Amino acid sequence: MSFDFGAFDAVAISPKPAEVPLRTGPPTKEELIAHYPAKFTWNQLKTFVNSGDLGLLKRDKKLQVRYDTWAKGIKGEYGSIVNYLRDHRLQWGKPDKISLLPSRLDDDNDTNHVSQNSSSIPTDTQLPADTPSYFTADTPSELISIIMNDWPYSVPADIEHSLIWTKLPIIPPDLHPSIAPRVAQDGLWGFTGASNPPPSPSTLPACLPALAEWGVTMDKLVRSEKGTDEEEELVREAGREIDLFIRRRWSEREWETAWFVNPPRLQSVPGLAHIHVFARHKLPEEIAGAK
Repeated sequence: MSFDFGAFDAVAISPKPAEVPLRTGPPTKEELIAHYPAKFTWNQLKTFVNSGDLGLLKRDKKLQVRYDTWAKGIKGEYGSIVNYLRDHRLQWGKPDKISLLPSRLDDDNDTNHVSQNSSSIPTDTQLPADTPSYFTADTPSELISIIMNDWPYSVPADIEHSLIWTKLPIIPPDLHPSIAPRVAQDGLWGFTGASNPPPSPSTLPACLPALAEWGVTMDKLVRSEKGTDEEEELVREAGREIDLFIRRRWSEREWETAWFVNPPRLQSVPGLAHIHVFARHKLPEEIAGAK
């Protein structure tokens, strides 16, 4: 039995596990809904992102086991996950045609931010001499690959988990000394398209029951204390180019996003820089009411 997710009303369509064969390798949308239902709500996800500890964002434990099995085979075939991504999975400068997971942006040529006729960039680490020193909103498309996360975190069915991969460092190299250790520990994050501010970190305790199976408690959080107003502005400035890139791709009239860059301690693929984006397409009435 197959299910048509072309209309992206996956919330209304909830296939039962017995109706969806459980495969191996990256899951389909059908499998995610039937076998790995979301553990977190959209509000909880935003709370975790804004909590200061990005380690609260989790993949379904059963899906993690499936990923680990798959990754072992990929490492045997390609030598490493980085080799697999760099040489096969990431279609530098081109739309993603490999993903099993649909995106509303798949056919939106105006917002893809990729070039159909991109000049080829070698898959090794050698980059042109005029390459920017780090990721900006105007980074050449040939240095970027935007894909759906083949192994998404446990997000609701109506939330897209995308990845922006780049051959450039994402964190600006000239961070002010007052925030450099903080960014190295906590990473960067931000929000776009919302009509209200993101959930306050003070609301995190109410969300912790959703993380009970991971044994998360307040005393185990890894996060920095709130800085001075000047330091907070410096952190926002460090993520400014990322935020601008995301606002261009995910129109704020139609999309609400929560984006983040994991710190080194949380990076599963440290050999390639990437940005995570949780994107919610707004309801028709929200779009109609947008200014």
